[in-house]
Amino acid sequence: MTDDSSPWLIVGLGNPGPEYAGNRHNVGFMVADLLAERMGAKFKAHKARAQVVEGRLGAPGPSSRRVVVAKPMSFMNLSGGPTAALRDFYKVPADRVIAVHDELDIDYGTLRLKLGGGDNGHNGLKSITKALGPDYCRVRFGIGRPPGRMQVADFVLKDFSSTERKELDYQVDRAADAVEALIVDGLERAQSTYNT
Repeated sequence: MTDDSSPWLIVGLGNPGPEYAGNRHNVGFMVADLLAERMGAKFKAHKARAQVVEGRLGAPGPSSRRVVVAKPMSFMNLSGGPTAALRDFYKVPADRVIAVHDELDIDYGTLRLKLGGGDNGHNGLKSITKALGPDYCRVRFGIGRPPGRMQVADFVLKDFSSTERKELDYQVDRAADAVEALIVDGLERAQSTYNT
């Protein structure tokens, strides 16, 4: 049983730097930014090679939860190092680590929450799984498959299309809601709301 005093560690995956900011691969950073905004807090550099913000999420009162929201600054393929360092620093059990990431195998605008599983070829997840083992939560943000013969690596490092951008704020908001539901209501209830 998890000690209730330990915080949740929410890791938004992405690549640092302005040239990547709008990329599909950076949707985890977008969700992390929104969660920080909801907490009214600013990201600060952490020795674990990450930007972090500490605070509470959920309705004020006994149902709010202590959280650390992080953006690894190591580039996507090396996300595991900073995630493991933050887990150790804040003494977070594996089942309270949530990775928020882009997912090719589900359509744009679809969310899937799950605990554990494979990395599905996602290099950020591969790195985290190598560092932590597979038993952490994932909030998977659907970006769909690349059109035509476009390479996956090119697709994920492109910005969302103009059509997708019309809905992007809404989708990021919904993903942030899903993260809050996961920490406040638990995985099963959050899945029944968001895994539609």
